[in-house]
Amino acid sequence: MTQDRPVFGIFLMLGFCVLAPLGDAMAKLLGETTPLGLLVLVRFAVQAIILIPLVAVTGRPWRMSGRILRLTLIRTILHIAGIAAMFSALQYLPLADAVAIAFVMPFIMLLLGSYVLGEEVGARRLIACIVGFIGTLLVIQPSFAEVGAPALLPLVVAVVFSFFMLVTRKIAKETDPIALQAVSGSFATVMLLPLLLIGTGAGIWELSLIVPAGETHWLLIAIGVLGTVAHLLMTWSLRYAPSATLAPMQYLEIPVATLIGWMIFHDLPDGLAAIGILITICAGLYVILRERANARSAPTETPA
Repeated sequence: MTQDRPVFGIFLMLGFCVLAPLGDAMAKLLGETTPLGLLVLVRFAVQAIILIPLVAVTGRPWRMSGRILRLTLIRTILHIAGIAAMFSALQYLPLADAVAIAFVMPFIMLLLGSYVLGEEVGARRLIACIVGFIGTLLVIQPSFAEVGAPALLPLVVAVVFSFFMLVTRKIAKETDPIALQAVSGSFATVMLLPLLLIGTGAGIWELSLIVPAGETHWLLIAIGVLGTVAHLLMTWSLRYAPSATLAPMQYLEIPVATLIGWMIFHDLPDGLAAIGILITICAGLYVILRERANARSAPTETPA
């Protein structure tokens, strides 16, 4: 059993908070000149190329029962849809806004846990969810006024990844996380490649296979590497520190995305969006702290 090393776990989570928005920034850079389907294909193909040898070398168990395999397939489809929606959103929204809106996901997961898994949600956490949604709407409003419906794409990301996490929760105890990502990357590559071949033949730009120009191929590979390594860091961080310690740190991804967006694209959230981001972060942290308090008092108290 791995011994807890909270400082090391926090360090790994910090790595995730830096690499994940950096990968999103690469996708935003390439989005205007590279088909969406190719971006997503390379993201998963690189994941498979990195993780399959890692699973083989470390001898991790990768065989799955029929039930787990079916759930993994569903999880992979959700993963593809979530990443495609995020990459699409980045073509219309500032990096920080897109990331902040997607952070409505913890609230959606809390509600899904209540209605799908039958988990108890107290009044204070429900109020925090409502406040978080209000904060998200404040972030969306300026972007919606400017670009219209595409401003809602990060909400699609949040909903899709909420179901993705729900499926992951159902199979997490029965699968090795790295092997699961390797199999998922392979599934996604096998599903996407024929789709892009058909799209290329039909002349559909967003589903076309093209030869990347200039240094674009390096940026494409970087998206896959950054996405894969970021999620490995998150997975490994949970081996060394409790999720209650690490969960609040994920919100560091928003200021990091703001900094990267300013450095690369010279984008900063406007006043209303900045207030909305602050409200969303505060509401999310409150939900996390309530979850931690309820977990500690579970044997003697019911969730508030």
